[in-house]
Amino acid sequence: MAKILVCDDDKEIVEAIEIYLSQEGHQILRAYDGEEALKILETEKDVELLIIDVMMPKLDGIRATLKVREANNIPIIILSAKSEDADKILGLNVGADDYVTKPFNPLELIARVKSQLRRYTQLGSTSGKEREEVYTTGGLVINDDLKEVTVDGEQVRLTPIEYNILLFLVQNQGKVFSIDQIYENIWNEDAIGVDNTVAVHIRHIREKIEINPKEPRYLKVVWGVGYKIEKI
Repeated sequence: MAKILVCDDDKEIVEAIEIYLSQEGHQILRAYDGEEALKILETEKDVELLIIDVMMPKLDGIRATLKVREANNIPIIILSAKSEDADKILGLNVGADDYVTKPFNPLELIARVKSQLRRYTQLGSTSGKEREEVYTTGGLVINDDLKEVTVDGEQVRLTPIEYNILLFLVQNQGKVFSIDQIYENIWNEDAIGVDNTVAVHIRHIREKIEINPKEPRYLKVVWGVGYKIEKI
């Protein structure tokens, strides 16, 4: 299955997560602070997912996530003892793909891990078809066989969730989707209180594909309804 790095300064939590995920067939690497996690990622190039706590000594999970995102697009699940929206948004803002609030239900954690790995595998997979699946609008081009996004010829780095959201909207150019519809299509689960989660990812996409994110050319908001990719 997958090689997963679990980072938390609470060794009992790391051991518990290892037990849950090992039973699913995954190989678990352990780290107990952000610095140790970064060192492991430097040497272990085939890690497919990072689960990392927010509050840790030496280097906390937020700053560690920022460092990881400088060169790596693996899925990142943030663990936090806090449940306030501000903390969840902060984790998403720095590049995390999802979050789990402590104390967590093991079945929920396993489901979220499966979901992230599925998207990451799809993003990294290649197609054997002779004809490439390419979607364009204006200067925005998505080659879905290569999992590559370019804007005016310049390659854009997206996380797996950002890529899947953008691909979904580009495949349905001109059609408006509500936040709930986007969430249910990308996460494949019911949308309950997900406004902030989707909005943060949309903002990240805009910052990467738009010249001026405040006046977007491609990814438009339809106030009170949702979002769409403009057909150009």
